[in-house]
Amino acid sequence: MHEKYKNSYKVSKKELLSLSVYNVGYQKCDSLHQWGPGIRDHFLIHYIISGRGFYETNGKKYSLESGDTFLVYPNQIVTYYADQNDPWEYAWVGFNGSDALAIINATDFSKETPIIKQTAYGEEIRHQFLHIYESRGNEFDHAVEMTGRLYTALALFMKGATIPVRQTSYSSYVQKGIEYISANYSYPITVEDIASYVGLSRSHLFRSFEKVIAKSPKEYLTEFRIKQACNLLEHSDLSITAIANSVGFENNLYFSKAFHKAMGISPKVYKESKTKESPF
Repeated sequence: MHEKYKNSYKVSKKELLSLSVYNVGYQKCDSLHQWGPGIRDHFLIHYIISGRGFYETNGKKYSLESGDTFLVYPNQIVTYYADQNDPWEYAWVGFNGSDALAIINATDFSKETPIIKQTAYGEEIRHQFLHIYESRGNEFDHAVEMTGRLYTALALFMKGATIPVRQTSYSSYVQKGIEYISANYSYPITVEDIASYVGLSRSHLFRSFEKVIAKSPKEYLTEFRIKQACNLLEHSDLSITAIANSVGFENNLYFSKAFHKAMGISPKVYKESKTKESPF
């Protein structure tokens, strides 16, 4: 019988917008060890290495064992806990980004069935999760390596998919909107521009975003721009005005207000704090 243990790592900066690792780790749980009820703001996959446990979401309860996998969707209430007599040991990785939903939709996971029983690539998936953990760190090269290994792990779930790619109308609209934002955020685009590109009314686009990612198109656009601004503040010598212009804010005062609301400090203070952190 293995002794209990927990090794986990939480990423403090998510610099890659298409896909970023939020946390990663592996754990041998105590009898009846439980997380939840609660929600996550990102996708979270657990691969069960040994033992048994239970996963509850959307009014359903799943009994899981070694070789099974379960997925937590963002902003959904979940509970999961170890079996009393044979508590599980699992590895996990949490992630999000503009590519995340499209990738998940190409696997056998769905909100209706957020589990995969006895995946054919279990050992490979476990190794990739551990490789992500081994690549941990908050430097940019760590983020790139962790994300690269995450893509490899997710590709295994896609490779093992047994049903055609699902693409609901809501998720396909949101994915198309996110693609437009990713390509055009540096211009003064509006929600109307996004809706026109997707081919929806503004209200229908709003409902699609709220249903799929629990954010409005405007909130997502602003968060995307602020994240890009953080990268530029950390990794460039551009002035704050130039950065505001570069991420689609034509009004420097509005940029500063939006940045402060999102990050809790001004762009100037943020840049100064990151400069002090640098060893060079």
